[in-house]
Amino acid sequence: MTKEFKTLCEERFSARKFTAEKVSEEDINYIMDCVRLAPSAVNRQPWKFVVCRSADALGRLSACYDREWFRTAPLAFIACKQKEEQWVRSYDGKPHGDVDLGIAVEHLCLAAADRRLGSCWICNYDPVKLRELFPMGDEWEAVAIIPVGHIAPDCPRKEKTRKPAEEIFVREE
Repeated sequence: MTKEFKTLCEERFSARKFTAEKVSEEDINYIMDCVRLAPSAVNRQPWKFVVCRSADALGRLSACYDREWFRTAPLAFIACKQKEEQWVRSYDGKPHGDVDLGIAVEHLCLAAADRRLGSCWICNYDPVKLRELFPMGDEWEAVAIIPVGHIAPDCPRKEKTRKPAEEIFVREE
């Protein structure tokens, strides 16, 4: 059932239309376990993921990100970082919570792709409304929303274009 890693990277895209089919409990548990295994700076694991599956939770989430396609998702995760638990680099005071959470969210997206599910990483939502509708306390900050579901056959899919390697990597040999 699983794919080769590079194939997952090539095939994964930001899915923006899902079928009405529910995501199985087995698939949800697989995704959550992959997220749990993500590395973080000094193993702080400064994250929490709110799993939204009920019509009520998904409706509240839609109020924070009002897009027609988003309402087709049968499942969504709210990725949050714990500000006090994130590791901070001593040399310049740079906090790494967003970096750590980014690694965990990418684990989530690739785990979903491994189960032949679509996902989309959303940062363009109303953070004030999200905090109001999903109160988590001041120590937590929502960073992304990730809808997950079975990809609709007519889901729009842009061609994946990436810079060539020579524009990205500098070899110091």
